[in-house]
Amino acid sequence: MTKLGSFSLALFSVILLCTEAAHAQRQVPVSRGEIALSFSATVKKAAPAVVNVYALKRGTQRPNNPFMDDEFFRKFFGGAPSQGMPMERVQRSLGSGVIVHESGLVITNHHVIEGATEIRIALADRREFEAEVVLRDPRSDLAVLRIQRSKEKFAPIEIADSDEVEVGDLVLAMGDPFGVGQTVTQGIVSATARTRVGITDFQFFIQTDAAINPGNSGGALVDINGRLIGINTAIFSRSGGSHGIGFAIPTNMVKVVIASALAGNKLVARPFFGARLQPVTAEIAESLNLKRPAGSLVASITPNSPAAKAGLRAGDVILEVDGVAVDDPASLNYRYALKTIGSTATLSIERNGKSTSLTIKLEAAPERQADEIQISARSPFEGARVSNFTAEIANRLRADPGSAEGVVVINIADGSTAQRVGLRPGDIILEVNGARIESTGDLERAARQEAKEWRLTISRGGQKRNVVLRG
Repeated sequence: MTKLGSFSLALFSVILLCTEAAHAQRQVPVSRGEIALSFSATVKKAAPAVVNVYALKRGTQRPNNPFMDDEFFRKFFGGAPSQGMPMERVQRSLGSGVIVHESGLVITNHHVIEGATEIRIALADRREFEAEVVLRDPRSDLAVLRIQRSKEKFAPIEIADSDEVEVGDLVLAMGDPFGVGQTVTQGIVSATARTRVGITDFQFFIQTDAAINPGNSGGALVDINGRLIGINTAIFSRSGGSHGIGFAIPTNMVKVVIASALAGNKLVARPFFGARLQPVTAEIAESLNLKRPAGSLVASITPNSPAAKAGLRAGDVILEVDGVAVDDPASLNYRYALKTIGSTATLSIERNGKSTSLTIKLEAAPERQADEIQISARSPFEGARVSNFTAEIANRLRADPGSAEGVVVINIADGSTAQRVGLRPGDIILEVNGARIESTGDLERAARQEAKEWRLTISRGGQKRNVVLRG
């Protein structure tokens, strides 16, 4: 046989094998095992760690009948005095949670338990326990609970690295939608690093088409191996039901919150950056000769902040944090928030058309004293109780304690001038008559001024407002 003949025979054999392989991939299932493909093994692994969270909020409300407030009308209509008294009002909310530590620590969404006076947790085996809040983190919309009055060791879920999640991965969403009991839905990861959702301060979500409905909040998004990759948090919907777009908080953020709880902290301490950032638009990218519109443009630097100490300048474009690309300010904030205070991070930046890197020290925001005071001077602030920003107040208001400016309104007395002019708790006073307000002392001095016209700059809900008041 000639060499050419041997080559022809070998080529024929290869073609025959490829053809047989192609037919093998398309063959009809011939056994029950080939038909009965299932996610049951995944569910059995993860389900025991998925719980239901019942939150009760007790309050009081007055009767709807205004005449019951008057003694004469109560007697005239035969109403008992108690009819005019405040009555207890109970609100119930239902969510889900995930056991993340054998001691009975449960992670859930902060909005599930916000304002709750009583919390109960129901396990997959239907046992119920009282629970207490260990840590609240409104900025990430996460909270850590602890199962009470139980000495047993619980089986926590295995937690995966959410950075390894890719678009197209199969996932299961587990929780208690509509209160019907533990339910599992299946889908894929339809997007990662979603940063324009507007749910939490750290805009960085896993998007999935697995059905997520009311009651799923705080539940588990798991991979095909039954490992937790995210906490189901929100859906995009116009009707209140699932439309195939759900969002989950990545587990790498969840790990930060869990670590803080295990360390006995009441708040999550995150490193302070100290720069105001803005997205890089197509126009900005063209003007700076960037390859594509991505990164975070440094608009300004806070003096003596970690960013200033690292040598960052206004006009720099931050492209990476520790080698991981950050396409916008939300991505950078997320990556930075995952870092540990006391260590360092490397920023890859573009400056004047050249690439360079800077090392930034990860520091906590400087702690401030609250210095709460009640404004009594005749001014638009009369009757307002105000405070400097502290870590606790910043956490409650979902603000960065390091970059927070101004003085925050804590409470307003009924019938006071501050109430009449429309001030609200949570308002942040930034300027009064052109003078910057950086402390409660600044505001107290400004309130003592005699002025026929008051020009105020106030931040409310993240939006700055300029207000002019005339006496």
